[in-house]
Amino acid sequence: MSDMELRARLAAGDLGALADAYDRHAPYVYGVAVTVTGSRAHAEEITQSVFAALWEEPLTYDPALGSLRGWLVGRALHESALRTQVG
Repeated sequence: MSDMELRARLAAGDLGALADAYDRHAPYVYGVAVTVTGSRAHAEEITQSVFAALWEEPLTYDPALGSLRGWLVGRALHESALRTQVG
């Protein structure tokens, strides 16, 4: 399934699409978060937050601008950087 199809399913409220996205991309999101923060607990929270954002606002991801994995990892990097600045 393409990223565009996955985005359409998410926008339609298909919970299975979120599960598909999570299964496909969560290891990368978590890996980035744990690498940047150095904390498994923070990485778990960031991963949850990134996928919650995808579920709540799927149209903020634009497949024309890049891959879903890239978008998710970018959000994880941003949130991880914020965590490391705060403490």
